[in-house]
Order: sequence, then C-alpha cells, then structure tokens
Amino acid sequence: MKNLDLRQTYAYDLNMPLTPKQKQFIEFIDDFKRKQGFAPSQAEIARHFGFRSLGTVQRYLTRLREQGLLERAPANARRGLAVKSNLAWMEDGDTAKMSSRQRMTLPLLGRVAAGQPIEAIETLNEIEVPSSLIRRGDHFALQVSGQSMIEDGILDGDFVIVQKQRTAECGQMVVALVDDAATVKRFYPKKESIELHPANPLYHPIIVRPDQSFQIEGVVTGVIRKLS
Repeated sequence: MKNLDLRQTYAYDLNMPLTPKQKQFIEFIDDFKRKQGFAPSQAEIARHFGFRSLGTVQRYLTRLREQGLLERAPANARRGLAVKSNLAWMEDGDTAKMSSRQRMTLPLLGRVAAGQPIEAIETLNEIEVPSSLIRRGDHFALQVSGQSMIEDGILDGDFVIVQKQRTAECGQMVVALVDDAATVKRFYPKKESIELHPANPLYHPIIVRPDQSFQIEGVVTGVIRKLS
C-alpha cells in the first residue's frame, strides 16, 4: 500500500462557517506569510482581491477574528495577521514532525466526480491528514475530479475527507453512488426523488429517479489541497 506524499498542502474543516471568499482570504494571508515571512498589509490584500476600499478588507478581517480564525494583531501592528491553528498547514516534511496524536492515516479509495458521476475506482493508497479533521467513526479520502463544487471551496484535484455513513441530513455534502457511479454533491431528498446539488452555477442538479440505484457513502467533512 502506497502512502501518498502531500507535502505543501492546505487542509480545512468544511464545518467551519466560512464563505468561499472568506476561505480565499484565509488562504491568501497564510500563503503570503509562509512565502514572505510576514503577513500582508491591508493594502496588499485589497490589491490582491481588487478591492477599491480598505474598509472592505477591514470588514472581512473583523468577521474572521470574530469567528476565531485570525489572531488579533497587537495595537498599531500593520503586519500582525496570523491564521489560527484550526486551519492546518503541512509542508516540507511537517507531517513527519507531527506526533501520532496530531495526524492520522486514511485509505485513499480513488476518485469522485465534482461534475457528472464517474465510475468508482478503488486504489491501494493512503493519505496522512491532521487528526483535528477527524471525528468519531470510520473515515476515508477521495480525490476530486471536476469543478462543480468550487463555490464550496472544493477544486479539481483536491482531496476530500469523508465520514463513512449511510444517511445524511438535508443540505449536507455527501459522496453518493448513483447507479454505481460516484459523485460529491449536496444532498436534498424530495418526496418522489433525490436531488444532488452542485456548488457552481454552470452545473445542473442531478435528479435521482426512483428507478435508479442510490446509496450515500459518507458525509464530506474536510478538504486537503496540494499547493505544488
């Protein structure tokens, strides 16, 4: 069984109440600080996102601090931004430095479509993930293929962490089998059908008819993105 090398990766918990733009803010601040050795200024953030006003940047930063995702900067510090540890970075062998309590190895069971369903293909790989992203019960990981979930922060090539279970609540993001083909979508049960909704306006929901086979494989709880 092969252990997948995911040095220089970014991982986050999908249950955090973040909008796609807030996730982009977090990723930009942390990536900038890792590369430059110091945090970006508000002007640099505004320039990166194309904001004309620093007030827009300040509103985002205030909200992220209120949610406990950014450290509060010292008074008058221009470059005092810091992302808190509930967003996990792993780079240049940091996974090896993490204690066994801080990391877990999950089976990587193949690929799942963020688009139209694709045939489920099992592999014999494993992937190391921060233990903070793992809850009770069995978990596994899948690599995402497609762009249909980008507004939920899941991009083509990302790895999703899945809590294995056969049921889900309305609106939860699930990995499901539709006629034995795998897909990742948001789950909406209807009276006479099941709707699997994308998070990209360019894609249409998948309508599962009563005569089709359908099975939930698990609920998506986290994302890992390889940065290089």
